[in-house]
Amino acid sequence: MTRAFLIVMDSVGIGGAPDAASFFNDGEPDTGANTVGHIATECAAGRAEAGRSGPLKVPHLDALGLGAAVTLASGLCPPGLGAPPRGLWGAASEVSKGKDTPSGHWELAGVPVPWDWHYFPEVENSFPPDLVDFVAAQAGTAGILGNCHAPGTAIIERLGEEHMRSGWPICYTSADSVFQIAAHEETFGLARLLQLCRDIAPRLHAMKVGRVIARPFVGRPGNFVRTPNRRDFAIEPPAPTLLDWAYDAGRTTHAIGKIGDIFSHRGISALHKGKNDADLMGHLLRLADEAGEGSLTFANFVEFDSLYGHRRDVSGYARALEWFDAQAGRFLARLRPGDLAIFTADHGNDPSWHGTDHTRERVPVLGHGVGLRSVGQVAYSDVGASVAAHLGLRASGPGHSFLQEQD
Repeated sequence: MTRAFLIVMDSVGIGGAPDAASFFNDGEPDTGANTVGHIATECAAGRAEAGRSGPLKVPHLDALGLGAAVTLASGLCPPGLGAPPRGLWGAASEVSKGKDTPSGHWELAGVPVPWDWHYFPEVENSFPPDLVDFVAAQAGTAGILGNCHAPGTAIIERLGEEHMRSGWPICYTSADSVFQIAAHEETFGLARLLQLCRDIAPRLHAMKVGRVIARPFVGRPGNFVRTPNRRDFAIEPPAPTLLDWAYDAGRTTHAIGKIGDIFSHRGISALHKGKNDADLMGHLLRLADEAGEGSLTFANFVEFDSLYGHRRDVSGYARALEWFDAQAGRFLARLRPGDLAIFTADHGNDPSWHGTDHTRERVPVLGHGVGLRSVGQVAYSDVGASVAAHLGLRASGPGHSFLQEQD
């Protein structure tokens, strides 16, 4: 038996999505967005020098085929990349109608989203009155704060003091299909916040809102800090995913980062959480040594997206890519003969782009363990089917293995 590692670099898109014109940031279409390509361009031009310098340096991912994948997806030859590929490489396109975390991950795991997500498009007074009343009743308060679109850090800076005084939860959303609640871990209570999110999640899920997210924070006015105790209450995937295929076949499945939350903790043997991507990388490196034969390790590294993409921080995103690449080199060196490792992404979040939302892009498919292999343009769902084929699992859904077809 062999092992498989599926590693999602959250938001590391490579441009070229054929339907980008149907997705928007600040009212402008995502046509032309290219997360990796534009970061490489900015680095080469000397416009991403905060905490780093010079061209983008990701030699391990580039050796697998990252630069070649950017060119395949978008036609752009990214400066500083483009080494001759030595691994499996290609570009994947999404068919689900959202550029969000659940859509991307579910489809990578073999299950495209069959419905339209529900969004809250109004920037102010975002939630309908009956939903506001329901949430307040579940919280045991006379109302809620927020009720708007907002970045998470900004809204706790603005409303944290009032929240501590009134006890009302801070409720907000974004361009994604989410309902988020921020609350102080000490004055409101972490257990109470998690229970509130758990209680309201079924109603939001029935509306096809993808996630209810608990966003706890600590501190005092002027010095509020979000804690690592975030919890996502996600709607369940509509069909068995790669995790279910493996788990139901008796395989051990390891979920690193927020994979457990994204898949509603279905099909998972062991959860590996951490306060940041460095902690999560520690889990991945350990599992490269310890995971048993026939196992599946599914990891998400979120800080590209959460710390740098949404904040449109090109230098920060470049630093994160360079750090991750160095760690990827350490990880690859620990793999055993017969292992398969695939690096991919769930959507884009071009830090050079207008707006603050995710960007609709193709994503890289970079593989180690099967030698040099160009798989061309594939579907997200082909990734899950290919991992299943490597593990000898029976897959369902629309995906086709790009491993079997070329063996």
